[in-house]
Amino acid sequence: MNPVALGLSVAALLAVMLRLGLSFRENMRVLSRSRGEATTDALTGLGNRRLLLSDLEERARQIGDVQPMTVGLYDLDGFKRYNDTFGHAAGDALLSRLGRSLAEAVSAKGRAYRLGGDEFCVLAEGEGGPGLELVERAASALREQGDSFHVGCSYGAVLWPAEATDPSEALRLADQRMYRQKYARPGSATSQTTAVLVTAFHETRPELDEHSGSVADLAVATARRLGLPDELCNQVGTAGDLHDVGKMGIPESILTKPGPLDRDEVEFVERHTMIGERIVSAAPSLTPVAELIRSTHERYDGEGYPDGLRGEEIPLGARIIAACDAFDAMVSKRPYAPTLRPEEAVRELRRGAGSQFDPRVVEALVEVTVEAVSTSRSA
Repeated sequence: MNPVALGLSVAALLAVMLRLGLSFRENMRVLSRSRGEATTDALTGLGNRRLLLSDLEERARQIGDVQPMTVGLYDLDGFKRYNDTFGHAAGDALLSRLGRSLAEAVSAKGRAYRLGGDEFCVLAEGEGGPGLELVERAASALREQGDSFHVGCSYGAVLWPAEATDPSEALRLADQRMYRQKYARPGSATSQTTAVLVTAFHETRPELDEHSGSVADLAVATARRLGLPDELCNQVGTAGDLHDVGKMGIPESILTKPGPLDRDEVEFVERHTMIGERIVSAAPSLTPVAELIRSTHERYDGEGYPDGLRGEEIPLGARIIAACDAFDAMVSKRPYAPTLRPEEAVRELRRGAGSQFDPRVVEALVEVTVEAVSTSRSA
């Protein structure tokens, strides 16, 4: 072969190999960038939900081989108002600043994530004191205020693996604790709205004040006995306080009538659950409570009102309130029926289990009342 042709052939092969090498390196760079983008929040540069779940699943596979940690979940308070006041561009800039602040706060012994919207998460190395201290430091980093705004956060923390080893369960538990803190805060919109409704109702119907409070206390205790999460227990308690709020629309002459009601009066009274739902649902944050109130007079056998729901179709919180409402009504002084002793009321509840009431709820309520009676006697 001609030496020149041989040289050119070799050069061409080298050029092709070089080009292949460059293409491979570029493809790997693009792949790495794509993987990074798939697990990174574009606005803040923090890890996203996908990366968080991947990291938690990796931890779950290595239980016993890695040190414990604390999972902190955060939701910004006041961000919606800031966004509405100053615009989305300013809101995005604020999220970016808070993201950088959060990353700096936990960089030594933790990792920060943005899960979307105004929700963030932190994985802090260590549990107990050190882990919780870092979680609280992260909460401080998610705060900013100016002359006309204040943005803070509510948060919930879970110890891993002491309290949860499944990623979904850890996030669910942290979410419950976060919202419990948010809604329990005295200055929150939900607590203020609830307080206004309760006060208005009790001022309008003072004779129902003690009854509503008793039903709320019984309902919360029963919900806890059934193992319901704290968030739902809080909703049940609020619904218990407000379950009769629709009676503000019922004439007092009907509510206090000593004899039986006629058909028209019964139909009038049965509207109170829907009236209560409309009143309470005017506050969007109380929508779940309003839904419970609507169903508090449904029956387990489907013969209740207003929707004729049956069994598990009835929200569990409403089934709890229905049984507690009936029990408290039976043991309280009423113009239309004699007052029963607690043990007599328990027998009536059990007689209605499976027809009027959920049997599981009845037994939980009975356990609560028996325990309360025993405690009062020992005291």
